[in-house]
Amino acid sequence: MEPQLRHTVTDGVATVVIDHPAKRNAMTTRMWGRVPPLLAGLAADPAVRALVLTGAGDTFCAGADISSLRESAGSAQDLAVRAEEALAAFPKPTLAVVRGYCVGGGCQLAAACDLRFAADDTSFGVTPARLGIVYPATTTRRLVSLVGPATAKYLLFSGELIGAERALRTGLVDEVLPSDELDKRVAEFTRVLAARSQLTQAAAKEFAAGRVDRDAYWAEQARGSDDTAEGVAAFLERRQPRFTWSPAAD
Repeated sequence: MEPQLRHTVTDGVATVVIDHPAKRNAMTTRMWGRVPPLLAGLAADPAVRALVLTGAGDTFCAGADISSLRESAGSAQDLAVRAEEALAAFPKPTLAVVRGYCVGGGCQLAAACDLRFAADDTSFGVTPARLGIVYPATTTRRLVSLVGPATAKYLLFSGELIGAERALRTGLVDEVLPSDELDKRVAEFTRVLAARSQLTQAAAKEFAAGRVDRDAYWAEQARGSDDTAEGVAAFLERRQPRFTWSPAAD
């Protein structure tokens, strides 16, 4: 089967699947290049309220397809960084659902998501030192912001793999579950994400990323939105809120 990125949209949740099972879902240059336009389309879709990124079968992503590095390591890395940045900039909540191996470029993609849920038998690794590759500056800073300088150095200097429990302790993942319980938990949590105010989520995502020039913008969005009034009314009436603000309508 041709390596590809598959996607579906169900009940407000877009699911993007890395599908290259012959090489443990390693990303080819074509797959890296496909990420930004795919995410742009999903971001513009008002039916999408959250995004899940996962791998086909029993592994997330074993990194970049090494054969692509023989052609041009620099261009392959540029494509990977563009894909990573597009994922980090996605305006709605993103969740990496990780099984098996999450290594190299796979860890790069997972770290660019807002949250990461992993099966308890998952292995994580950041492996450029095994190949003599300089990890991109923005990617390194993103890793440091997740796990701190000491753990980032451990991962980058050694290229060693760590298990899910250590990844949880260091902040690389947010929840670890038995493999057979992961899908159920993800379904529950994405329903929660899809039901919450996109106004709150979008503003919080920018603020958490360190953006400091949009305070007035988000205050204006809040004043012009009905989300706060709807949230308060729903709470008092003991019903589910029907939030209407959307980034696509912004």
